[in-house]
Amino acid sequence: MDKQHLPSASQAQTPDDVNSIDEELSAAHIVLEDENASQGALTLRMWVIGVVFSIVGCGLNTIFELRSPSISIAKSTAQLLAFPVARLWDRWVPNCEVTIWRWKLRLNPHPFNKKEHTLIFIMANISFYTRMTVDLLIEQKMFFGKETGWGFEIMMILALYLIGFAFSGLTRSTLIKPRDIIWPGILSTTALTGVLHRHGGLENASSSSWKVSGFTFFSVVFFASFCWYWLPGFLFPALSYFSFPCWINPSNRLVNQLFGVSSGMGLLPLTLDWSQVAYVTSPLLVPFWAIANVAISLVFWVYIVATACYYMNVWNVGYLPFQSSSIYDNTGNIYNVSKILAEGDMFQLDVSKYESYSPVFMPITYALNSFALAIATLASLIVWVSLEHGDVLLAAMKKPWDITRALWWNDSKNVKEIPKKTEDVPMWWYTVCLVLGLFFAIFSIEFWDLDLRWYGVIFSFLISGIFYYPVTLIYATANLKVGIEIFCRIVGGFLWEGKPLANNWFVGLGYTTILNGLSFSQDMKLCSYYFIKAEVVFLVQCVGIGIGTIGQVSVMNWALGHIKGICTTDAINGFSCPFARTDFNTSIIWGAIGPRRFFSVASGYRSLFYILILGGTLPMVVNLLKRRYPKSMWKYVNVPLFLGGLNYIPPATGMNYGSWAIVGLVFGYYIRRNHNAWWRSYNYVLGSAFDSSVSLAGLVIFFAVFYTGVSQDFSWWGTEVYKNTCDYKGCPNLSLPQGGHF
Repeated sequence: MDKQHLPSASQAQTPDDVNSIDEELSAAHIVLEDENASQGALTLRMWVIGVVFSIVGCGLNTIFELRSPSISIAKSTAQLLAFPVARLWDRWVPNCEVTIWRWKLRLNPHPFNKKEHTLIFIMANISFYTRMTVDLLIEQKMFFGKETGWGFEIMMILALYLIGFAFSGLTRSTLIKPRDIIWPGILSTTALTGVLHRHGGLENASSSSWKVSGFTFFSVVFFASFCWYWLPGFLFPALSYFSFPCWINPSNRLVNQLFGVSSGMGLLPLTLDWSQVAYVTSPLLVPFWAIANVAISLVFWVYIVATACYYMNVWNVGYLPFQSSSIYDNTGNIYNVSKILAEGDMFQLDVSKYESYSPVFMPITYALNSFALAIATLASLIVWVSLEHGDVLLAAMKKPWDITRALWWNDSKNVKEIPKKTEDVPMWWYTVCLVLGLFFAIFSIEFWDLDLRWYGVIFSFLISGIFYYPVTLIYATANLKVGIEIFCRIVGGFLWEGKPLANNWFVGLGYTTILNGLSFSQDMKLCSYYFIKAEVVFLVQCVGIGIGTIGQVSVMNWALGHIKGICTTDAINGFSCPFARTDFNTSIIWGAIGPRRFFSVASGYRSLFYILILGGTLPMVVNLLKRRYPKSMWKYVNVPLFLGGLNYIPPATGMNYGSWAIVGLVFGYYIRRNHNAWWRSYNYVLGSAFDSSVSLAGLVIFFAVFYTGVSQDFSWWGTEVYKNTCDYKGCPNLSLPQGGHF
């Protein structure tokens, strides 16, 4: 291992740490040698299956993104379905040679292997993710009414991809190569790949009491989970929102606020729906220390702090639901943005209308998690990385600078020390991607005369560049995302007040690039586990970028031109563009109203900024305690997770996080500690079976039931009982005072 890859002093690995890593990799079917060294990865079979799956999946996910209720094809579904298709290719396609241009390719050179399977997976993974990219275009075209054409759309999507791709490539020495950064989110992927390619899974199960192979275990769990999901997914949805105290007393506000799972605290986090348990991420893939940090955060911030503020009516939150992702006016109704906009198509704020209507009010969980804790998390990220990973960053930045200096000044002594051939692609490849991405973004913003301007692109790039490493490092070690979207909203609102379209693209370039880069980095780590060459990964990811860009833009334009009433309340089959509509309203709030009014002295929300002090000082306190007591519980404390681990609330609820934490601690701590042989054999296989079966079942239910209209006339107690409660309706704690507003 190179010197730069060694853990820092603050991260020095103990023998227990090394054994734990080996144990996790073994449980996920990751081996330390290349099992397919003599076989290729860039086969014609891989290209055909990968491209077809990517095109189909990208198109379907883009369409589903515009519909309510929405559904998506998960990457695990593509991974699972690609396997039988490739096996059919093995059996039916002859091994003859074909010539494509100047390349000679064999149709069936060897049995389908893990490398081919992994490349198909990462190609599909790139093109499947459309949530934060196509929505930006939908908002601009359908809600802002700014038509720019295909040229702009293709270049902006490419810019979002390429900048994130460059981030992943330029940080691979610190986020991908180190062995102790295992990226737990991909362990279910490797587990599924392992059981599929072993033709029966684990030859000998490690558990003394269970002798079932991994493949058999996966098949049984997959089939059972697929069948079961028809109950909470369609036939008996009350099992998904299993708040029986609210069913017993549906009109009691206190009971519904305490035990409610829709707008309540979720003090009884019961659900029989895996999609609810894994709403944040699969709890079987998250280390127990990360789950413990988030569980403590849930108890402290939601069950104690938010509850106290709610019943003390801080910021008038007592007149609103305890939990909601909506914003409200001073009558307790959802805020009507159209009432504060001036006439015309510029979406400017009419100050007189705003003052005569109402300020914006947020439910307590919205204010606390989406704003206060989000602001504190940003400060903690910078301090935490500086204290615990500063030496790693300095070493990573020093090496490319030394190489560049040696080449620039023709220092022959240093040049000879530069490896002539390494396993990496040249860093300048990713630098070119970064330059192209910035060029496409700046040219598009300026040529089509959007409000952001070229310096806004540069500023958003600086923000994403600063926060990419800490956000990705947390995800690479804990499988939890810490968002900075609200920070981009606030900064964009201050800099481009009264320009909601600028706010929209500032967030896209500042935050979406991080999410894209994180996905690219995760795929690079996955490929490293199968010894796939870096230049091969680079090529396949570039193809995935091309398919994802053309696919999203093409399908979006087709849908906008052919689906009647799309992005309106009168749209057929529910194509109302729910995500884009929500993001549009958010852009209006921060772009038109702006943070200056939102955080005015009169609103009371200005005090949320004081939590920056907590975010900046808490990592220093914890770091000192770790140094003073290196073997104590403090070594497991992660301040950014404690402050930002609840960033899915709202729309996630206490029930989602509570059930997630219980399942994660049971499997990640209790079963791993007391039934380690079973955990090593089946934990990640179980997670993969649950995730892929629920995704596929949801897809089948959508087409068989909801899309065909069968569900419209289906109704009974199990489909309605949870809807007839104060929890579902969002009853507030306090009634409106005399006069009808607060």
